[in-house]
Amino acid sequence: MDSKTINVGVVGYGFSAKVFHIPLITNTAGMKLVAVLERSDDTSKKQFPDISVCKTIHEILHDSASVDLLVITSVNSTHYEYAKLAILAKKHVVVEKPFTIKYEQAAELARLADENNVVLSVYHNRRYDSDFLTVSKLIRSNLLGPIVEVSSRFDRFRATKKSPHAWRENANEIGSGILYDLGPHLIDQAICLFGMPSSLFATLSNQRRIPNGPDDNFQISLFYPHKNLTVNLAASMLAAIKPPRFQIFGTNGSFTKFNLDPQEDQLKAGINPLNDPSFGVESPDNYGSIVTTTTPENIRIDGKVTSERGNYLLYYANVRDAILGSAPLAVTPQQAAQTVLVIEKAFQSATSNSVVNL
Repeated sequence: MDSKTINVGVVGYGFSAKVFHIPLITNTAGMKLVAVLERSDDTSKKQFPDISVCKTIHEILHDSASVDLLVITSVNSTHYEYAKLAILAKKHVVVEKPFTIKYEQAAELARLADENNVVLSVYHNRRYDSDFLTVSKLIRSNLLGPIVEVSSRFDRFRATKKSPHAWRENANEIGSGILYDLGPHLIDQAICLFGMPSSLFATLSNQRRIPNGPDDNFQISLFYPHKNLTVNLAASMLAAIKPPRFQIFGTNGSFTKFNLDPQEDQLKAGINPLNDPSFGVESPDNYGSIVTTTTPENIRIDGKVTSERGNYLLYYANVRDAILGSAPLAVTPQQAAQTVLVIEKAFQSATSNSVVNL
């Protein structure tokens, strides 16, 4: 590997690769896309004529142009197998969320990465959402006082299956369902803000009653009794009217924020994340609302909070710097394994209809 250029291979060429990963990789200084694993087509070659198109995991790891970093965006059930093969081949690895299906798999990969001296990270890009950066800053400011309750949601409205072949909506597919899809975002953000909970209670349901459909709704309550705090996480596919993205209640005030970070829609629209000054910038119409009495005279203040600028490019810039040894890794496999553990315990709680300790 050239000291300044990291050759990147991407496993899969679906929505995640085309929208979330490749536009960021190709706009990150010091990274070069050199190969894509695309089993049934050569679509990627049309957009990137200089890359190698591979048909097997062995080919992209061993036979293609020298890959330094492998980015795994294939179906959830393949994450553990492909990441393990890459680590044992001495490649640095980024895994799309969810990291793995089981906690023991995540813990094993974290151990193997340490033993083989490679960087292993999970694409928890939502740490760089505008709304989450704003909430993080607000909580650190103590404007709301000690936080006692948080609600964090990702909601959509799609009353039927996306397509007959949508693997995420097929209960027979390992790693399908909304908890594995959207849960990692919300859980990772909660752990970043407050650490691991002491216990949790979860419900999962197939609200659309799709035949052979997996969970399309979840509600998880994370309990932090030592902080007098409850964090409620939820996602629904039947939210035609969107509830708040965040609601935060503290002893000295509250914060409410509607609407999602704009970066996903901007990437879908082809906006360049590096050169377009609007990337990651929220409209003032979507700023969150705050009420606080944290003032010298306890005067009630009711107003808007300017959103921080989101920036998914920071994720890959950090991975680059970690590989080159110039910065600590921001999203570690140990952190990502904690998210998998919470998902595992949420399934256990929903099945037993009981509070589960962590």
